Order: sequence, then structure tokens, then C-alpha cells
Amino acid sequence: MGLNILVAFDDSENAMRAVEFIAKSFTHDSRVTLLSILQDSIALCDMNSPELTPYFLTQQSAFCALEGKKREIINEAMEKARDTLVRSGFMEKHISMKIEKKKSGIARDIMNEAESGYDLIVIGRRGLSGIMEFILGSVSQKVLQYAKDTSVLVVN
Repeated sequence: MGLNILVAFDDSENAMRAVEFIAKSFTHDSRVTLLSILQDSIALCDMNSPELTPYFLTQQSAFCALEGKKREIINEAMEKARDTLVRSGFMEKHISMKIEKKKSGIARDIMNEAESGYDLIVIGRRGLSGIMEFILGSVSQKVLQYAKDTSVLVVN
């Protein structure tokens, strides 16, 4: 029986490299979950408060249209990732996709999902220099820091 793999996924090249690494490196009986955590800025679309700046109110509909586009882009990227895994031999029924709203932080939300029974977290490394990553931090760095009972694979 293969592993139960959680892939922290966004629409970046690093995330696709992580999926391609899984496709080449793991047995095809593994289960793969593509997880994307989205900022919950869609709540701003429903706000009608007088405290909102007049500029935001005039741009609110354009902003909300972007929210829908962001979800569409993630869905398309996940479909491409699923296709990559299926073409390499993974069974489609063993690949699932989850898009969640950010609750407590992207890295923490990834770790909360990982606690539901995954053997491995795979995440792409952010494309920063070592010094910039040290100063700014990254989701992959935080996942490594928070991981207690689950192995983490960071793909360059």
C-alpha cells in the first residue's frame, strides 16, 4: 500500500515541480490530496459599511470579480496537476483536491489538515535566496517548523 500524501498546492511553478516529483518518485498506489489554502478576502465583497473608503466602494465589484478568478486559476492548476499524476500512472480515484479558506494561517492550516492521517507533506520551496527566506520566512519553512508527527518533503 502506498503513502497518503498531502501536497500544499498553489498555482506556482514550485507547486507543479512538487507534483512532478511525486509523479516520478512515489508508487502509483499512493493517495494524493492537493490542498490549496486561500485568503478569505471574499468576505469583503459582502461588506456595506459606511467606514469603507469611497474608493473601495467604487472598486468593490472589480475586487470581488478577482476573487472568483483566483479560485478559477487554482482549479485549473489543480486539474493540470491531477492530469500530470494520472498520466504518470496514479489512479484518478486516489487523487483528491481541496480548496479551503484560510482559518489560522496557511502553514497552520496545512498542518491541521495533515493531522487527519497523512504520511507525508510535500511542498514546493519558495523561490527566495537563503537570506531573504530567513528574514521573511516562507510557508515551507513554517510547515517544517510546525511538523511534529508527519514527514515533510520540500521540493526545490
